[in-house]
Amino acid sequence: MLVREVMTPQVEWITPDVSLVDAASKMRDRGIGCLPVGENDRLIGMLTDRDICCRAVADGADPKTTKARDVMTKGITWCFDDEDISDAVHRMEEKQIHHFPVLSRQKRMIGVLSLSDLALKCPPDLFPEVSRLAGRDASRQVAH
Repeated sequence: MLVREVMTPQVEWITPDVSLVDAASKMRDRGIGCLPVGENDRLIGMLTDRDICCRAVADGADPKTTKARDVMTKGITWCFDDEDISDAVHRMEEKQIHHFPVLSRQKRMIGVLSLSDLALKCPPDLFPEVSRLAGRDASRQVAH
């Protein structure tokens, strides 16, 4: 199975100067947990709901004036749409991330592969890895 068969297509970008309030509103309205951040037609980061909560709000940043670039995750890990889904899942588990930008071979972002996509659509033989990836957050909750 290929990444393109599991990913969520039609991804919207935000610019790095979008306020966290606007980004959070967009996430809420679309029922998503992350937004790719782009500048000059290049992917420069990912802003997740966790970034907003843990890197901004928890540290007392004003979500009305704080920009996406201030708290986004930099150093993007991504996958290609024609990659085998098992390779992408292995990298997600290795890097402990829940959202992967999906690129075409022309290096255009065409989707996002999320933990939710995997939970709903991945082949049964990958369930143990997907479960470990999801369990990372669950184990943190038990420890606290």
